[in-house]
Amino acid sequence: MDDSIRVTVETDDEEETVRVYDAEGSVEVDDATFRFSVDDATVDGANETNETKEPDPSPAKADSPSDSHRLVAVDDVPARGTVRFEALNGERGTEGILERSGDEVYAWRNSCPHKPHVRLDPGFGARTTNDHIVCHEHGARFVRGDGFCTRGPCRGQSLDLIEVECRDGDVYLSDDRFDSGRRL
Repeated sequence: MDDSIRVTVETDDEEETVRVYDAEGSVEVDDATFRFSVDDATVDGANETNETKEPDPSPAKADSPSDSHRLVAVDDVPARGTVRFEALNGERGTEGILERSGDEVYAWRNSCPHKPHVRLDPGFGARTTNDHIVCHEHGARFVRGDGFCTRGPCRGQSLDLIEVECRDGDVYLSDDRFDSGRRL
C-alpha cells in the first residue's frame, strides 16, 4: 500500500491518531484495540487480482540512516507559521509540525490537546502570532518554543513534543520513538 491511511481510535480518556502504510494491523489506545485489514484488489490499478504489493518498509527513501531522519532545511521553516512533517515508526506515522522561534526549531504533534483530532496545521500552516501558535478551531494559544497553553479550553496543558535537532542548516528528527521522517 503506497498511500497511507489515517486511523483514529478514541476512548473516554484518550485518543490516538496515526498514519498507517500497511494493509493490515492494529492501533491500541488504553484498553481499546482497532484491528483492520484492507483488501487491495488491484496491483498498480491495472488488474483485478488478489495480489497485493509488498509495503515499502521505509516510505521516506534515503541514502543513509541520517538522511532518513532529515525533514527540511532550517530556512524552509517560516519565522511565522509552521511546516508539516511525518515521523515514522515502521508502518505507522505521526503527523507533526515544525515551528521556528529565533534560531531554534521545535517540533510538536500536529494535534490540539483539547480535541486531539483537530490539527493545528490543517495543511497550509498553523496560525501564529509573535509569541503563540493558535488553534484555528477554538483559539487555544500555545507558547512558541515551549508548547504550553496559556489561553483556551486546554489551558495549562502542553503540546506533545517531538525531538528534532538542527545540523548543517537542516532539521533532523532525533526522537528515539521514530525510525525516520519526511516532510508532508
